Amino acid sequence: MPAERIASLLAAGTEIVAELGLLDRLVAISHECDRPAGALSRPRVTRTRIDPSRDSADVDRQVRAALAAGLPLYDIDLDALTRLAPDLLLTQAHCEVCAVDVRAVQTAVAAAPALKGATVVSLNPVSLGDMLVDLQRVADAAGVTEAGRAAVDRLQTRINAVAGRTASRTNADRPRVACIEWVEPLMIAANWMPELVHRAGGRCDLTRPGERSRVTRWDDVIAFDPEIIVVMPCGFDLDRAVREAATLSRLPGWRRTSAVRSGRVYAADGNVYFNRSGPGLVDSLELLTALLNHEAATDVRFAGAIAPLSDAFAG
Repeated sequence: MPAERIASLLAAGTEIVAELGLLDRLVAISHECDRPAGALSRPRVTRTRIDPSRDSADVDRQVRAALAAGLPLYDIDLDALTRLAPDLLLTQAHCEVCAVDVRAVQTAVAAAPALKGATVVSLNPVSLGDMLVDLQRVADAAGVTEAGRAAVDRLQTRINAVAGRTASRTNADRPRVACIEWVEPLMIAANWMPELVHRAGGRCDLTRPGERSRVTRWDDVIAFDPEIIVVMPCGFDLDRAVREAATLSRLPGWRRTSAVRSGRVYAADGNVYFNRSGPGLVDSLELLTALLNHEAATDVRFAGAIAPLSDAFAG
């Protein structure tokens, strides 16, 4: 039977539901869901135990302390979820820090007889291709297989359009790019980001496609000498990314990097772009392509998505 009542417990899942034209079936969302506007009236059935308003160093301390104590980072409002009676729940197995993970959802479903029989679809992408597969899995679970295929085709066409511009570039023609996913401790974005950088026309030798993001030594970044730096902290909007980036300007050798010397350091809205594993990754690819090719400032699609930082942080 096609799913008629969908609960999305992560932001990427809600964006997939919208891409499939299924907002009329959406009955619950997570505390992190912030788009599209048509989804935001739904009850929120998760909450975080971490104070996300703190700076990156403090958020990291909170997370590490909770994990060390064996405490969950998120709670599911099981009473509300039971009342809403979803027959399809969207969750993720990619990162226990980023959102409610599949084990917590499976435990909740097992504890609520009213949810018996509900389908749980767990997203776990590390590439654009994986994201498209996950989108189709959600479509199949919801009984809208053809709508899923149409959505995949739309997104793949946009991905191919970028590839048509950049695929023939040699390594020598590709600028060195460092995408910073977290500031304190320093983390270079991995997962799908090395693929996005390559598809956009750049290169990032600090990470490999598909591997997990991890703490990176600043000395390694200096040795790589990025020609473009994009500060995109996970879950932070543009204003917070700008504030966090100020910390980087105090690192030894910052002024000597090619990116700073050439005025190509940017903050980006990592909350809307780059961090989420839904169809917005294609928007992120297009934004990064525009940025690497000196087009982002004049592309109205990306107004408010990025801010140049070099003038403010070069000295």
